Amino acid sequence: MSFNNLKLIEPVLRALQKEGYTTPTPIQQQAIPAVLDGRDVRACAQTGTGKTAAFAIPLLQLLHQQKNNSANHKRPIQALVLTPTRELAIQVEESFKAYGRFLQLRHLVIFGGVSQVNQVNQLKKGVDILVATPGRLLDLMNQGHVSFDDLKFLVLDEADRMLDMGFVKDVKRIISRLPKKRQTLFFSATMPFEIVSLSRDLLHNPVNVEVTPVSSTVDAIQQHVYFTQKPNKTFLLKHILSDDSIETALVFTRTKYGADKLVKFLNKNDIRAQAIHGNKSQGARQAALKSFKNRKTRVLVATDIAARGIDIDDLTHVFNFELPEIPETYVHRIGRTGRAGASGHAISFCDYVEKPLLKDIQKLIQKTIPVNNDHPYALSEELQEMDPKPVKNNLTMVKGGRGRNAIFRPARARRR
Repeated sequence: MSFNNLKLIEPVLRALQKEGYTTPTPIQQQAIPAVLDGRDVRACAQTGTGKTAAFAIPLLQLLHQQKNNSANHKRPIQALVLTPTRELAIQVEESFKAYGRFLQLRHLVIFGGVSQVNQVNQLKKGVDILVATPGRLLDLMNQGHVSFDDLKFLVLDEADRMLDMGFVKDVKRIISRLPKKRQTLFFSATMPFEIVSLSRDLLHNPVNVEVTPVSSTVDAIQQHVYFTQKPNKTFLLKHILSDDSIETALVFTRTKYGADKLVKFLNKNDIRAQAIHGNKSQGARQAALKSFKNRKTRVLVATDIAARGIDIDDLTHVFNFELPEIPETYVHRIGRTGRAGASGHAISFCDYVEKPLLKDIQKLIQKTIPVNNDHPYALSEELQEMDPKPVKNNLTMVKGGRGRNAIFRPARARRR
């Protein structure tokens, strides 16, 4: 199937051709016709499957066609897209710009962390499509800067992430002030009970699209786990990155402090790196992303919240410097590579106390991730096989001296 089979208008097809798109992904094949038919849609698909295009392309076409048949030139907001993070909001707006380059439609992205002055001025000029994060949008609505009297379309993108980040109450407040008669599109990478319940309240007789279970990982991604102790992870990352064939690497850490600390280590060792997380200003985050996309920065170190929505072309490697505590997050992380049919590598560092997290991940994806012990910081086979549950977070250095050659093993319980 090609995009020509989806009843798309010529200006949209021309834009897709300019973007290099020829064949729609499975979610696009199912969602685009449903949206064009005016149906509500509940879609579940993992990261990297083309969810943004699945709603942006048909919305652009519908708005263009309605605009041609309307005498209203005041440019009221007709489509609202809610996203959980600034990075994802910017990416979605850029997609509307790319796919709608030959259409006379106005779109705007608004988010917090920056002055609202420019955003308010653009709203006053008139906007067809508004992409927004919940907090800033609710703030501007309360100030009277935003009206949704003419809204026809609502999109909730990455709905599960909005739940994780505590935005659901804000989302419900926003939705309560929208017209009841509208077409609603609900996109999520996972469908936990709370998200299903929310979708039932919002959708009317929806078309359900589920093309890839969240538990699956792309076959094109080569996955490996490296067992090592926590103090040796930085040295192991430096060792792997000594391979110049690794052109780009996205590294996930669990905390903002850990991301900054790792960036300092890498730069000190002549590996160009930058961090992206919630404590960084919007300008700093965008500058880091731009530098990474332009290959001026080789390594981008990110936390999960800041990384949701990052879409980097030809990203070759993803590193789990620390394993995520939620198994589904592993799928989202490694989905940043191996996109659009390209190959990719996902390398996870696992210390002794993280073994239960690895077990949960492998249970979710129903795969045993191959172990690579061919490196100078490998965990002993004894510790790889030992059950860590009785001694979580209780490691003691027992031999090997200090630094990278130190060997850690569980401390024995003290007698009372």
